[in-house]
Amino acid sequence: MRQDHLITATQLSRDDIEAVLDRARAVADDPAAYADRHAGRVLALCFFEPSTRTRMSFDSAAKRLGMNTIDMGDVDSSSVSKGESLSDTVRVIEGYADALVLRHPSEGAATLAGERVDVPVVNAGDGAGQHPSQTLLDLHTIREDHGLDDLTIGVMGDLKYGRTVHSLAAALTEFDANQHFISPESLRLPRSVRFDLHETGAQIREHDDLESVLDELDVLYVTRIQKERFPDENEYHRVAGEYQIDAETLADAPDDLTVMHPLPRVDEIAPDVDETDHARYFEQAHNGIPVRMALLDTLLENANPDGDEGTEVGR
Repeated sequence: MRQDHLITATQLSRDDIEAVLDRARAVADDPAAYADRHAGRVLALCFFEPSTRTRMSFDSAAKRLGMNTIDMGDVDSSSVSKGESLSDTVRVIEGYADALVLRHPSEGAATLAGERVDVPVVNAGDGAGQHPSQTLLDLHTIREDHGLDDLTIGVMGDLKYGRTVHSLAAALTEFDANQHFISPESLRLPRSVRFDLHETGAQIREHDDLESVLDELDVLYVTRIQKERFPDENEYHRVAGEYQIDAETLADAPDDLTVMHPLPRVDEIAPDVDETDHARYFEQAHNGIPVRMALLDTLLENANPDGDEGTEVGR
């Protein structure tokens, strides 16, 4: 895998993460300093699955850097509907753009794309695999509130299929973080993810309920329990109902608890939480702009249009 791509959070060292987040902070403090920084360059948005926040924030981030964007549009109106392979699609689009953002339903799709093209590729979600740019904006949000060391975080909801969870858990192993995973038995972390976390020496614990750990947390990261994964709708409603929070749930939580969610939410966070001091999920979504600006700036800077090697991102 070329290191000017961002495919998985596991490729990022602590130094890599902090460099991007430091740049994101600089972008947020003085966005005008980054305007037109990459004028004349083009970002291709290749989304084989629906997206609102990721697609629009990459589009906005690119334009705020002076870039143009092109969008392959809906899969049904593209050549994919005619049977074109992913490999051919990205090789064609490579000729139109200076960088490529890819979302695809198949785990490993971004890795394949990165092997086929010479422009930077950002994985914007590959099935139940990874979503590393989401992780960077999550870490930015956490760092602004708490820092990333001596951190206790609870991650609640669909841990089995949640790619944002898999990326965040991996990235947090680069820091001094205690990770608590709260989910029904059927939606616990995949064995492969648990194995990788244990291999790094990560401090992780698994729980069936939030109450047992809430008072220890600095951050509660909530995810949607995905109805489409359940063959029995009644079972979904039974399980989902146990993993919902409202303002009353948080009444005895630490005063500085940060509640996050990658969005979209359904009913796992009640609207009355929005009015508490704990809610950060809309701010978290807005952080996609400076973080993705910083990420694109870093990748394009390292790609170096003059042909020099530049500095590697990731190890």
